Amino acid sequence: MRKLIALVLVLAAAAVYAHYRHWVTIPVAFLPRQELAEGARPAIPRFGFGRAPQAAREKPAVPVLAARVRTEDVAVTADAAGTIQALNTATVRAQVEGRLLEVVFREGQDVKAGDILARIDPRTYQAQYDQAVAKHAQDSAQLANARLDLERYIRLAATNSGSKQQADTQRALVAQLEAQLKVDQAQIDAAKTQLDFTTIRAPIPGRTGIRLVDAGNIVRAGDATGLVTITQVTPISLVFNLPQQQLQALRDAMKSGEVPVQALEPDNKTLMDSGRIDVIDNQVDATTGTVKIKAQFANADLRLWPGQFVNVRVFISTLRGATTVPASAVQRGPTGPYVYVVKDGKVAQTNVTLGLQNETLAVVVKGVEPGAVVVTSGFGRLSDETVVTVTMQDETKPPPSAEEQPEGNRRRGRRG
Repeated sequence: MRKLIALVLVLAAAAVYAHYRHWVTIPVAFLPRQELAEGARPAIPRFGFGRAPQAAREKPAVPVLAARVRTEDVAVTADAAGTIQALNTATVRAQVEGRLLEVVFREGQDVKAGDILARIDPRTYQAQYDQAVAKHAQDSAQLANARLDLERYIRLAATNSGSKQQADTQRALVAQLEAQLKVDQAQIDAAKTQLDFTTIRAPIPGRTGIRLVDAGNIVRAGDATGLVTITQVTPISLVFNLPQQQLQALRDAMKSGEVPVQALEPDNKTLMDSGRIDVIDNQVDATTGTVKIKAQFANADLRLWPGQFVNVRVFISTLRGATTVPASAVQRGPTGPYVYVVKDGKVAQTNVTLGLQNETLAVVVKGVEPGAVVVTSGFGRLSDETVVTVTMQDETKPPPSAEEQPEGNRRRGRRG
């Protein structure tokens, strides 16, 4: 019995499907009850296979998304990948030998030029400085005595009470002691410099890295590693390469003023920071055919870090009043790029000549006029003269969020 019922249900479903496919016509009495207009007659029963009605043979309209051709100013850009570099980098090294008494800075600390970073045992250099000062004082006393003797010899020579030779010899001794005082002063300056080197200071403003030497170690001027590396990150530099074909346009832009440049996240959309072109290298790399360019960023939020790889976008110029279409509207075929233009409910395949093109829009030099409607999505079933149902791209809205849904819907969703 169950098999018989299942067979009847299958045959009934097949009959209804065939009716709606216009393969057969089922009497109205066996179809769901419908109200007929006055004077209308039910369909005449027709069983068996036959040609479908003319209306059934017509292709249904193809739903598509479309957008209007616009006139707007378009930025001419050049994209590249670059590396962030510190504006200045300094490896702090000891300039004298000695035991490191203390390390004053903290790792990762922002320092100014001249801030104290560490101290070396100064006792040896303090003694050398004191010795130089004492030697200078000794020679100063001798010079003062020699000058007094010179005055006496000059007076004696003037009265023929002493020889002129003795006065000349004393004059030479005074000059010798004056020169010795200059030597002593130079030795004092050298000893003072060595003593000052025992206090290690930051040579540039910036941020300290990881400490490379601990307190208590013997440090020397010839140490390769140094104590710490300081990098200047505000402002900061970005180095990247552009093809030599874009060099002239970039140079022309720099003659007109500052050339803006953006540092972007790997998605090529999220802005990290904005800056300007600082310098173009003085030669093209013959191996790669590119030219190196350095840009500078304020980096106030510290989103750029030395050694980081970022995407770069350079704004070279602006096309005024350009005719544009969405980049998704442009298709390519054997005859070149084309778009589907919607007119009177049908589409027409129209060849276009393109200028600038990026990931969001394309500049049309020839082929369509501003205000025309072009298809941007739903190309799979399109051909010339295809009937379409158009939904304008800027009229489509995303589904409402949970906060925007009616209260009843949210309750039902919670009960799920």
